[in-house]
Amino acid sequence: MEYKTYGTCSEITVLVESEQIPVVHRRISRHYQTPKLMGMCRTSFLFSIYLIIYVMFLFSGAAVFSVLETPSERAVQARLHGALHKFQHDHPSVSDQALEDLISEVVKASNRGVSASRNASGEPNWSFGQSLFFSSTVVTTIGYGHVTPLSRSGKIFCMLYAMVGIPLTLVLLSALVERLLVPTIWLLQWLNSRLGHLYQPFNIRLLHLFIIVLILIGLFLLVPAAIFASIEPDWDYLDSLYYCFISLTTIGLGDYIPGDSANQPYRPLYKIVTTGYLFLGITFMMLTLSVFYDIPQLNLGLLFTSNDDNNMEKVRLAGAGLGLQYGAGAAYSPNGDDSSHRQVVRVRSRRDDSPSPDETAPIKDFQLP
Repeated sequence: MEYKTYGTCSEITVLVESEQIPVVHRRISRHYQTPKLMGMCRTSFLFSIYLIIYVMFLFSGAAVFSVLETPSERAVQARLHGALHKFQHDHPSVSDQALEDLISEVVKASNRGVSASRNASGEPNWSFGQSLFFSSTVVTTIGYGHVTPLSRSGKIFCMLYAMVGIPLTLVLLSALVERLLVPTIWLLQWLNSRLGHLYQPFNIRLLHLFIIVLILIGLFLLVPAAIFASIEPDWDYLDSLYYCFISLTTIGLGDYIPGDSANQPYRPLYKIVTTGYLFLGITFMMLTLSVFYDIPQLNLGLLFTSNDDNNMEKVRLAGAGLGLQYGAGAAYSPNGDDSSHRQVVRVRSRRDDSPSPDETAPIKDFQLP
Protein backbone atom coordinates (compact mmCIF):
# COMPACT_ATOMS: atom_id res chain seq x y z
CA MET A 1 0.00 0.00 0.00
CA GLU A 2 1.47 3.33 -1.04
CA TYR A 3 0.45 6.77 0.18
CA LYS A 4 1.27 10.00 -1.64
CA THR A 5 0.54 13.53 -0.45
CA TYR A 6 0.44 16.63 -2.60
CA GLY A 7 -0.67 20.15 -1.82
CA THR A 8 0.00 23.60 -0.43
CA CYS A 9 -1.32 25.56 2.51
CA SER A 10 -4.65 26.23 0.83
CA GLU A 11 -5.31 22.77 -0.57
CA ILE A 12 -4.07 19.33 0.35
CA THR A 13 -4.64 16.30 -1.89
CA VAL A 14 -4.14 12.83 -0.48
CA LEU A 15 -3.82 9.98 -2.97
CA VAL A 16 -4.28 6.48 -1.66
CA GLU A 17 -3.12 3.92 -4.20
CA SER A 18 -4.48 0.44 -3.80
CA GLU A 19 -2.50 -2.73 -4.15
CA GLN A 20 -0.95 -2.75 -7.59
CA ILE A 21 -2.73 -5.42 -9.69
CA PRO A 22 -1.11 -6.14 -13.07
CA VAL A 23 -4.27 -5.10 -15.00
CA VAL A 24 -5.74 -1.94 -13.41
CA HIS A 25 -4.65 0.56 -10.72
CA ARG A 26 -7.31 2.19 -8.61
CA ARG A 27 -6.83 5.53 -6.88
CA ILE A 28 -8.91 7.34 -4.29
CA SER A 29 -8.47 11.11 -4.07
CA ARG A 30 -9.61 13.31 -1.26
CA HIS A 31 -9.34 17.07 -1.17
CA TYR A 32 -9.21 18.98 2.09
CA GLN A 33 -9.77 22.71 1.92
CA THR A 34 -8.23 24.71 4.77
CA PRO A 35 -10.13 27.85 5.82
CA LYS A 36 -8.79 31.28 4.89
CA LEU A 37 -8.76 34.58 6.76
CA MET A 38 -8.00 37.92 5.04
CA GLY A 39 -6.94 36.02 1.92
CA MET A 40 -4.35 34.00 3.87
CA CYS A 41 -4.25 30.47 5.18
CA ARG A 42 -5.85 30.43 8.63
CA THR A 43 -2.73 29.12 10.37
CA SER A 44 -0.49 31.65 8.58
CA PHE A 45 -2.83 34.48 9.50
CA LEU A 46 -2.92 33.45 13.17
CA PHE A 47 0.86 33.05 13.22
CA SER A 48 1.29 36.55 11.76
CA ILE A 49 -0.96 37.99 14.46
CA TYR A 50 0.98 36.08 17.13
CA LEU A 51 4.31 37.31 15.74
CA ILE A 52 3.11 40.92 15.88
CA ILE A 53 1.90 40.46 19.46
CA TYR A 54 5.23 38.86 20.43
CA VAL A 55 7.26 41.77 18.99
CA MET A 56 5.00 44.22 20.83
CA PHE A 57 5.57 42.18 24.00
CA LEU A 58 9.36 42.52 23.57
CA PHE A 59 9.10 46.27 22.98
CA SER A 60 6.83 46.77 25.98
CA GLY A 61 9.21 44.77 28.17
CA ALA A 62 12.13 46.92 27.02
CA ALA A 63 10.15 50.08 27.82
CA VAL A 64 9.20 48.88 31.32
CA PHE A 65 12.76 47.78 32.15
CA SER A 66 14.09 51.12 30.92
CA VAL A 67 11.68 53.07 33.13
CA LEU A 68 12.29 50.90 36.21
CA GLU A 69 16.06 50.51 36.02
CA THR A 70 17.27 53.88 34.76
CA PRO A 71 16.91 55.68 38.14
CA SER A 72 18.81 52.89 39.95
CA GLU A 73 21.56 52.94 37.35
CA ARG A 74 21.95 56.69 37.69
CA ALA A 75 22.11 56.36 41.48
CA VAL A 76 24.90 53.79 41.20
CA GLN A 77 26.78 56.00 38.74
CA ALA A 78 26.46 58.95 41.12
CA ARG A 79 27.87 56.91 44.03
CA LEU A 80 30.72 55.69 41.83
CA HIS A 81 31.63 59.19 40.69
CA GLY A 82 31.47 60.36 44.31
CA ALA A 83 33.82 57.59 45.41
CA LEU A 84 36.26 58.39 42.59
CA HIS A 85 36.20 62.10 43.44
CA LYS A 86 36.84 61.34 47.12
CA PHE A 87 39.74 59.03 46.23
CA GLN A 88 41.34 61.65 44.01
CA HIS A 89 40.90 64.25 46.74
CA ASP A 90 42.51 62.00 49.37
CA HIS A 91 45.32 60.83 47.05
CA PRO A 92 46.27 63.74 44.81
CA SER A 93 49.54 62.07 43.79
CA VAL A 94 47.66 59.39 41.80
CA SER A 95 47.07 60.53 38.23
CA ASP A 96 43.72 60.15 36.54
CA GLN A 97 45.19 57.86 33.87
CA ALA A 98 46.75 55.53 36.46
CA LEU A 99 43.46 55.31 38.31
CA GLU A 100 41.60 54.63 35.08
CA ASP A 101 44.01 51.83 34.17
CA LEU A 102 43.62 50.27 37.60
CA ILE A 103 39.82 50.37 37.37
CA SER A 104 39.92 48.76 33.90
CA GLU A 105 42.03 45.87 35.20
CA VAL A 106 39.72 45.40 38.18
CA VAL A 107 36.66 45.30 35.92
CA LYS A 108 38.29 42.79 33.55
CA ALA A 109 39.25 40.52 36.44
CA SER A 110 35.78 40.76 37.97
CA ASN A 111 34.13 39.90 34.65
CA ARG A 112 36.22 36.73 34.51
CA GLY A 113 35.34 35.63 38.04
CA VAL A 114 38.42 36.89 39.87
CA SER A 115 37.71 39.14 42.84
CA ALA A 116 39.95 42.20 43.11
CA SER A 117 39.38 42.66 46.84
CA ARG A 118 39.26 39.19 48.37
CA ASN A 119 37.97 35.91 47.04
CA ALA A 120 35.42 34.05 49.13
CA SER A 121 37.20 32.27 52.00
CA GLY A 122 40.47 32.71 50.09
CA GLU A 123 39.50 29.62 48.08
CA PRO A 124 40.29 29.54 44.35
CA ASN A 125 37.44 29.60 41.83
CA TRP A 126 38.53 26.30 40.32
CA SER A 127 38.44 24.05 43.35
CA PHE A 128 36.62 20.76 42.83
CA GLY A 129 33.35 21.96 44.36
CA GLN A 130 33.36 25.17 42.35
CA SER A 131 34.37 23.32 39.18
CA LEU A 132 31.51 20.84 39.66
CA PHE A 133 29.11 23.72 40.09
CA PHE A 134 30.46 25.35 36.91
CA SER A 135 30.19 22.14 34.86
CA SER A 136 26.57 21.70 35.97
CA THR A 137 25.70 25.25 34.87
CA VAL A 138 27.26 24.51 31.47
CA VAL A 139 25.44 21.26 30.72
CA THR A 140 22.10 22.58 32.02
CA THR A 141 22.53 25.74 29.88
CA ILE A 142 22.08 27.97 32.95
CA GLY A 143 25.46 29.64 32.35
CA TYR A 144 25.74 32.20 35.14
CA GLY A 145 28.88 33.71 33.60
CA HIS A 146 30.41 34.73 36.93
CA VAL A 147 33.27 32.28 36.40
CA THR A 148 34.62 31.48 32.94
CA PRO A 149 37.60 29.50 31.60
CA LEU A 150 40.73 31.63 31.53
CA SER A 151 43.10 29.50 29.46
CA ARG A 152 42.80 28.72 25.75
CA SER A 153 42.81 24.99 26.45
CA GLY A 154 40.05 25.52 29.04
CA LYS A 155 37.90 27.36 26.50
CA ILE A 156 38.35 24.60 23.91
CA PHE A 157 37.52 21.92 26.47
CA CYS A 158 34.46 23.90 27.60
CA MET A 159 33.06 23.91 24.04
CA LEU A 160 33.68 20.18 23.57
CA TYR A 161 32.31 19.41 27.03
CA ALA A 162 29.13 21.40 26.31
CA MET A 163 28.63 19.72 22.92
CA VAL A 164 28.61 16.32 24.59
CA GLY A 165 27.18 17.26 27.97
CA ILE A 166 24.09 19.19 26.88
CA PRO A 167 22.57 16.31 24.83
CA LEU A 168 23.44 13.86 27.62
CA THR A 169 21.75 16.15 30.14
CA LEU A 170 18.63 16.47 27.99
CA VAL A 171 18.42 12.68 27.75
CA LEU A 172 18.82 12.37 31.52
CA LEU A 173 16.21 15.01 32.27
CA SER A 174 13.78 13.47 29.77
CA ALA A 175 14.22 10.04 31.39
CA LEU A 176 13.61 11.53 34.83
CA VAL A 177 10.51 13.32 33.59
CA GLU A 178 9.15 10.08 32.09
CA ARG A 179 9.51 8.40 35.48
CA LEU A 180 7.90 11.28 37.32
CA LEU A 181 5.00 11.09 34.87
CA VAL A 182 3.97 7.76 36.39
CA PRO A 183 2.83 9.21 39.75
CA THR A 184 1.57 12.27 37.88
CA ILE A 185 -0.78 10.12 35.78
CA TRP A 186 -1.82 8.22 38.88
CA LEU A 187 -2.83 11.53 40.44
CA LEU A 188 -4.84 12.44 37.33
CA GLN A 189 -6.58 9.06 37.35
CA TRP A 190 -7.40 9.44 41.04
CA LEU A 191 -8.89 12.89 40.41
CA ASN A 192 -10.99 11.46 37.58
CA SER A 193 -12.24 8.63 39.75
CA ARG A 194 -13.25 11.06 42.52
CA LEU A 195 -14.46 14.03 40.50
CA GLY A 196 -15.31 12.57 37.09
CA HIS A 197 -19.03 12.44 37.86
CA LEU A 198 -19.08 16.10 38.96
CA TYR A 199 -16.83 17.99 36.56
CA GLN A 200 -15.81 17.92 32.93
CA PRO A 201 -12.48 16.22 32.06
CA PHE A 202 -10.97 19.54 30.99
CA ASN A 203 -11.73 21.08 34.40
CA ILE A 204 -10.19 18.09 36.13
CA ARG A 205 -7.04 18.45 34.05
CA LEU A 206 -6.85 22.13 35.01
CA LEU A 207 -7.08 21.11 38.67
CA HIS A 208 -4.37 18.52 38.08
CA LEU A 209 -2.12 21.16 36.48
CA PHE A 210 -2.83 23.54 39.36
CA ILE A 211 -1.68 20.92 41.88
CA ILE A 212 1.55 20.30 39.94
CA VAL A 213 2.24 24.05 39.79
CA LEU A 214 1.64 24.37 43.54
CA ILE A 215 4.16 21.59 44.20
CA LEU A 216 6.69 23.32 41.94
CA ILE A 217 6.24 26.69 43.63
CA GLY A 218 6.24 25.29 47.15
CA LEU A 219 9.02 22.69 47.06
CA PHE A 220 11.35 24.26 44.50
CA LEU A 221 10.82 28.02 44.86
CA LEU A 222 9.40 29.10 48.23
CA VAL A 223 11.15 26.60 50.53
CA PRO A 224 14.60 26.81 48.84
CA ALA A 225 14.31 30.62 48.82
CA ALA A 226 13.83 30.58 52.59
CA ILE A 227 16.90 28.31 52.96
CA PHE A 228 19.09 30.52 50.76
CA ALA A 229 17.91 33.65 52.60
CA SER A 230 19.00 32.12 55.92
CA ILE A 231 22.39 30.96 54.60
CA GLU A 232 23.44 33.88 52.39
CA PRO A 233 24.28 36.93 54.54
CA ASP A 234 23.59 39.53 51.83
CA TRP A 235 20.37 38.04 50.42
CA ASP A 236 16.88 38.81 51.58
CA TYR A 237 13.93 36.56 50.77
CA LEU A 238 13.12 38.37 47.51
CA ASP A 239 16.73 38.01 46.32
CA SER A 240 16.66 34.30 47.12
CA LEU A 241 13.31 33.76 45.38
CA TYR A 242 14.63 35.71 42.39
CA TYR A 243 17.73 33.48 42.24
CA CYS A 244 15.64 30.27 42.39
CA PHE A 245 13.35 31.40 39.59
CA ILE A 246 16.16 32.67 37.35
CA SER A 247 18.09 29.42 37.83
CA LEU A 248 15.26 26.90 37.35
CA THR A 249 14.11 28.65 34.19
CA THR A 250 17.75 28.39 32.96
CA ILE A 251 17.93 32.16 32.42
CA GLY A 252 21.03 32.32 34.61
CA LEU A 253 21.76 36.05 34.83
CA GLY A 254 24.60 35.47 37.28
CA ASP A 255 23.97 38.47 39.54
CA TYR A 256 23.30 36.18 42.52
CA ILE A 257 25.50 33.13 43.05
CA PRO A 258 25.21 30.96 46.18
CA GLY A 259 28.37 30.30 48.15
CA ASP A 260 30.39 33.27 46.89
CA SER A 261 30.14 35.41 50.02
CA ALA A 262 33.24 36.02 52.12
CA ASN A 263 34.09 33.39 54.72
CA GLN A 264 31.38 31.02 53.46
CA PRO A 265 31.60 27.85 55.62
CA TYR A 266 31.62 24.44 53.88
CA ARG A 267 31.72 26.14 50.52
CA PRO A 268 32.52 22.98 48.40
CA LEU A 269 29.69 21.01 50.05
CA TYR A 270 27.36 23.97 49.65
CA LYS A 271 28.11 24.10 45.91
CA ILE A 272 27.51 20.35 45.48
CA VAL A 273 24.14 20.50 47.29
CA THR A 274 23.14 23.51 45.18
CA THR A 275 24.03 21.53 42.05
CA GLY A 276 21.68 18.73 43.12
CA TYR A 277 18.92 21.26 43.78
CA LEU A 278 19.32 22.73 40.30
CA PHE A 279 19.01 19.31 38.62
CA LEU A 280 15.92 18.37 40.62
CA GLY A 281 14.30 21.76 40.12
CA ILE A 282 14.86 21.83 36.36
CA THR A 283 13.48 18.28 36.10
CA PHE A 284 10.28 19.24 37.90
CA MET A 285 10.03 22.39 35.80
CA MET A 286 10.15 20.23 32.65
CA LEU A 287 7.48 17.95 34.16
CA THR A 288 5.21 20.94 34.76
CA LEU A 289 5.68 22.16 31.20
CA SER A 290 4.94 18.66 29.89
CA VAL A 291 1.65 18.54 31.79
CA PHE A 292 0.79 22.04 30.56
CA TYR A 293 1.49 21.41 26.88
CA ASP A 294 -0.42 18.12 26.89
CA ILE A 295 -3.65 20.03 27.50
CA PRO A 296 -4.67 20.95 23.91
CA GLN A 297 -6.92 23.83 24.97
CA LEU A 298 -3.90 25.56 26.56
CA ASN A 299 -1.39 24.73 23.83
CA LEU A 300 -1.33 27.74 21.50
CA GLY A 301 1.07 25.94 19.19
CA LEU A 302 -1.85 23.93 17.80
CA LEU A 303 -3.21 27.11 16.25
CA PHE A 304 -0.18 27.42 13.97
CA THR A 305 -0.04 23.90 12.55
CA SER A 306 -1.40 23.19 9.09
CA ASN A 307 -3.73 20.27 9.84
CA ASP A 308 -6.62 22.17 11.39
CA ASP A 309 -9.08 19.26 11.24
CA ASN A 310 -6.85 17.00 13.30
CA ASN A 311 -6.13 19.78 15.80
CA MET A 312 -9.80 20.57 16.30
CA GLU A 313 -10.51 16.88 16.69
CA LYS A 314 -7.77 16.60 19.28
CA VAL A 315 -9.19 19.52 21.24
CA ARG A 316 -12.69 18.03 20.99
CA LEU A 317 -11.52 14.64 22.21
CA ALA A 318 -9.61 16.25 25.06
CA GLY A 319 -12.73 18.08 26.13
CA ALA A 320 -14.63 14.80 26.05
CA GLY A 321 -11.99 13.02 28.11
CA LEU A 322 -10.67 10.91 25.21
CA GLY A 323 -7.21 10.60 23.77
CA LEU A 324 -5.43 12.10 26.81
CA GLN A 325 -1.75 11.31 26.94
CA TYR A 326 1.29 12.50 28.90
CA GLY A 327 4.75 11.86 27.56
CA ALA A 328 5.92 9.37 24.98
CA GLY A 329 4.11 6.10 25.24
CA ALA A 330 2.20 7.07 28.38
CA ALA A 331 -1.40 6.57 27.40
CA TYR A 332 -4.20 7.57 29.71
CA SER A 333 -7.66 6.11 29.74
CA PRO A 334 -10.41 8.08 31.45
CA ASN A 335 -11.84 4.88 32.88
CA GLY A 336 -8.65 4.18 34.75
CA ASP A 337 -7.46 1.24 32.67
CA ASP A 338 -4.39 1.13 30.44
CA SER A 339 -6.10 -0.30 27.39
CA SER A 340 -6.00 1.78 24.21
CA HIS A 341 -8.58 1.59 21.45
CA ARG A 342 -7.73 1.65 17.75
CA GLN A 343 -9.91 1.86 14.70
CA VAL A 344 -9.46 -0.62 11.88
CA VAL A 345 -10.13 0.41 8.29
CA ARG A 346 -10.56 -2.36 5.76
CA VAL A 347 -9.54 -1.64 2.17
CA ARG A 348 -10.60 -4.08 -0.56
CA SER A 349 -8.59 -4.16 -3.77
CA ARG A 350 -10.53 -5.07 -6.91
CA ARG A 351 -9.49 -5.72 -10.47
CA ASP A 352 -12.25 -3.50 -11.80
CA ASP A 353 -15.09 -1.36 -10.50
CA SER A 354 -17.77 -4.03 -11.21
CA PRO A 355 -16.44 -7.41 -10.18
CA SER A 356 -18.32 -10.61 -10.80
CA PRO A 357 -20.30 -12.05 -7.88
CA ASP A 358 -18.01 -15.03 -7.51
CA GLU A 359 -14.86 -12.93 -7.51
CA THR A 360 -13.03 -12.62 -4.24
CA ALA A 361 -10.56 -10.00 -3.23
CA PRO A 362 -7.94 -9.81 -0.51
CA ILE A 363 -8.59 -7.59 2.47
CA LYS A 364 -5.99 -5.32 3.99
CA ASP A 365 -6.30 -4.11 7.59
CA PHE A 366 -4.85 -0.76 8.61
CA GLN A 367 -4.75 0.41 12.19
CA LEU A 368 -5.26 4.10 12.79
CA PRO A 369 -3.89 5.46 16.04
